[in-house]
Amino acid sequence: MNTTEPHRHGDVTGRKAGVVIASTRAAAGMYQDETGPVIIDWLTEHGFEPFPAMVVPDGEPVGAAIRALLTQRPAVVITSGGTGLNADDLTPEMTLPLLDREIPGIMEGMRQAGRAKTPMAMLSRGYAGAAGSTFIVNLPGSPKGVMDGLTVLDPVIGHLCDQLEGSNGH
Repeated sequence: MNTTEPHRHGDVTGRKAGVVIASTRAAAGMYQDETGPVIIDWLTEHGFEPFPAMVVPDGEPVGAAIRALLTQRPAVVITSGGTGLNADDLTPEMTLPLLDREIPGIMEGMRQAGRAKTPMAMLSRGYAGAAGSTFIVNLPGSPKGVMDGLTVLDPVIGHLCDQLEGSNGH
């Protein structure tokens, strides 16, 4: 594909993507992050060019990591972890101030899909939205929750990126 061609409708090929894993224990080396590889694989399978996953402690380091990624102008930033009810689950609080516009239907869809498998999905406090032309979404910290969330994104991610870039296929 010629990189000067506009993206075909729904095609994400060549678009950059970032991944932020919010896990104090994984960042400290106390345990191996299991969600970053799942997200990186999904992004790659969908034609994105992901930056290496950033594993950071919950809280302000998540906000700093997202802000650092935004300077690279990725099409997508996916976070995992920090969306629960523990005192240090602050990913939503770090994400919301960075969003220009929320896309609530994404999180509604994720909670609905997750709820079909476990009622605990209702407790996820994540956000989805746009920071300029970058789509940011907060996924839970479990591999199953991440896979469920990515399944919800499957049919819309290309069109969503097109919309944020201003090319809606018309």
